[in-house]
Amino acid sequence: MNVRRLIPATALAGAVALGLVSLSACAGTSDAADGGKGGKLDVVTSFYPMQYLAEQVGGGHVAVETLTKPGVEPHDLELKPRQIGALGEADVILYLKGVQPAVDEAIAQAGVENTVDATTLTKLEAHGTEVGHDHGDEHAEEGEHAGEEGHDHGSEAGADPHVWLDPVKYAEVAKGVGSAFAKADPDHAADYGKNTDALVKKLGDLNAEFETGLKNTATRTFITTHSAFGYLAERYHLDQEGISGLDPESEPSPARMKELQEIAAGEKVSTVFFETLASDRTARTLAGDTGLKTDVLDPLEGITDKSRGSDYVEVMRSNLTALKKALGAK
Repeated sequence: MNVRRLIPATALAGAVALGLVSLSACAGTSDAADGGKGGKLDVVTSFYPMQYLAEQVGGGHVAVETLTKPGVEPHDLELKPRQIGALGEADVILYLKGVQPAVDEAIAQAGVENTVDATTLTKLEAHGTEVGHDHGDEHAEEGEHAGEEGHDHGSEAGADPHVWLDPVKYAEVAKGVGSAFAKADPDHAADYGKNTDALVKKLGDLNAEFETGLKNTATRTFITTHSAFGYLAERYHLDQEGISGLDPESEPSPARMKELQEIAAGEKVSTVFFETLASDRTARTLAGDTGLKTDVLDPLEGITDKSRGSDYVEVMRSNLTALKKALGAK
């Protein structure tokens, strides 16, 4: 992802120190010491996909704060001392390592006992790390997916963290979150279990909608600015072709743009997708050069007024509608 705007290590260390000093000064009056905010489990999440899980699994027993506010591109987040202090006060921290390096470092230094890294709750795969084609059903084992060469992204080299865009993997993460909440707040373990089961069913229904909706299409290839949809492509046997790889702000080479023009013609691609929180310039340039349409395919890194839906499931259904139209679903 975008590494050009990361907080310098010295600045981050100073902010962490300031946040922790502020925390120690007011530790005697912390709500977390009395069982969270208003008696609820105090949960801090890194960005929207983790916030949604916390709210769905936690229900009325949790008070959820997210570090990434609506409309903020999560990869560029710069933490304030107040936010770092809030990390230290949390009963539970839920994040996804590899998406926000500044957040990863601050969380590591916060030292909260119940810290949950969502990447440990499912299996990560390599997507968007090589220039070339992203064939979900043919090369899943080999990790041969479109993107920028040598871009290191995720909690391990080449690992793609966008697991929330696959409802099946997202459900696996939800189960782990349910177990983590039950451990942190055993008095409400039964409710966390029921909420988790309800969410897993909701995600199962969503998966079935995608399977049915994308079963028969005129083409299996889609082009998008940001190679965030590798897991989705594998799940539903589609071919993702990313313009900018895993980094939504990287610039594609002229050779890559020419290759995409050839792919669009050969695979009968009708649409170039862009997203709400990143620039649409390259998508519109490619579409203009090839006579293609443009549309939104939302990677769901945040919900804004521009989002086609008010929560995860609604936006994913909007994504399904857009894919069906672009791929010529029958």
